[in-house]
Amino acid sequence: MMSTLSCTDQPIRREPLWQTPVITLLLVITIATALTIGRYPLTLGDIAEFCLAMLHLKPMEAARFDLLYNLIIEIRLPRVLAAGLIGAALSISGGAYQAVFRNPLVSPGLMGVLAGASFGAALGMLVASHWWLVQVLAFGFGLGAVLLGVVIANLFGSATMITLILGGMISGAFFTAALSIIKYTADPYDQLPAIVYWLMGHLGGIELKDIFVLAPFVLIGSILLSLLGRGLDALAMGEDEARSLGVPVLPLRYGVIALATFISSISVSFAGMIGWIGLVMPHFARVIVGPGNERLLPASAALGAIFLIIADGFARNLWRAEIPVGIMTELFGIPAFLVVVYRARKGWA
Repeated sequence: MMSTLSCTDQPIRREPLWQTPVITLLLVITIATALTIGRYPLTLGDIAEFCLAMLHLKPMEAARFDLLYNLIIEIRLPRVLAAGLIGAALSISGGAYQAVFRNPLVSPGLMGVLAGASFGAALGMLVASHWWLVQVLAFGFGLGAVLLGVVIANLFGSATMITLILGGMISGAFFTAALSIIKYTADPYDQLPAIVYWLMGHLGGIELKDIFVLAPFVLIGSILLSLLGRGLDALAMGEDEARSLGVPVLPLRYGVIALATFISSISVSFAGMIGWIGLVMPHFARVIVGPGNERLLPASAALGAIFLIIADGFARNLWRAEIPVGIMTELFGIPAFLVVVYRARKGWA
């Protein structure tokens, strides 16, 4: 059946190992280049000189050091790191969802994560004046939406992949309707514009202290998902085959869903709605490193980070006024999604 076709049903190929260092080098180059781009352009030489000055290996004038410190450390670095972390979280969670549901067109929004987090953030903007409470509500309702989908899937017996997908769709539809109610009742001159802007996705309010909160959750969650890659490869052969290999199917399935939901929810709570990354980037990773999830998931994270850093660079500098980065990911994601659909149809045929 189409719904049970696996994006990893083909035999696992052992690809050459050159891709990992190349992707890592590309990520480092992307981060360094992004730090040079802005209204006050810098060069890679300026970045290197500042790093040497920070390490007390090269003297620098105090005024110039203060200027570079403000530009690089206080303004650009938090945003670039946030783009990398959030892009990695959305991409690896999308790859994990695609593997556990064995469907190449699954994304983090499948289980209602995005709809629940959007409702939570909108509710926070409606009733609270503290931004941290908006983030907490977005994170909490993102997790709650997935929990609701799992509960719905188990209403009529043991949950299967089909009922989990249907439960997620129902949960997402419920929170989308609830979000519409929030938008309808919000103050059209104050609260509604803030809600709409947040729903577009943005990284403008990220500070360095936010990185220290976001990074541990994303990095630990991504590492744990990558360590479950071999179990997901076994699950791709079918539940009976996985059990015969000693894989605990239900704990693995719900564990992957919980981890992917957790890191995608916390990402949405910091940056708003940023779509397409979790759907598209795992497919590009699959082309580069093959279908084995042990290498596919880390590659998806790296490529997702690269993609969102580049998209944010365009969002910051393409026009005189900054535009929400979620708009850029949609513009870039549409042609990439057409490629994904074409490849998926070939696989179904």
